[in-house]
Amino acid sequence: MPSDPDPDQLRIGTSEREEASRVLADHFAEGRLTTDEYDERVAGALAARTVAELRPLFEDLPAPRPSFLAPPAPPFGSAPPNPYAVAARPPAGPPAPVSDRSKVVAGVLQIVLPMGAGRFYTGHIGLALAQLFVTLVTLGVGAIWPIIDGVLLLVNGGVDRDGRRLSG
Repeated sequence: MPSDPDPDQLRIGTSEREEASRVLADHFAEGRLTTDEYDERVAGALAARTVAELRPLFEDLPAPRPSFLAPPAPPFGSAPPNPYAVAARPPAGPPAPVSDRSKVVAGVLQIVLPMGAGRFYTGHIGLALAQLFVTLVTLGVGAIWPIIDGVLLLVNGGVDRDGRRLSG
């Protein structure tokens, strides 16, 4: 005798029949069932005695489905899937190349000389020229951009013009 009964052969009760009828009513309201199909399926749901007798009533319908027709829960002790889990990292390969430029030097240059000096140092000439231009045109008010950029370089690091991570 098997230890676990076949889930489809389990007997259902009034609550399962009523839930199946409610879900069929939702499908009818969405226009997925004609009046005749709806009447036939509800009659089948009310006459059903097992899960196996209800399953065919929903095979050709999309979600929603009655909750008792959902896949079985994972065994006790196993963790449910985490929808916020980060994908597994790719296999470890060679370490990412590190730049010969320093994030500390770049950040300090951005803060002390807030005209894109740190970005010139890292090789981002276009960004450095934009910061220089904004700082000059706004008569120094635009220097807030390079200063914030310098703080971010110090905290988060950055990359050089070749995409290599700045050294610590």
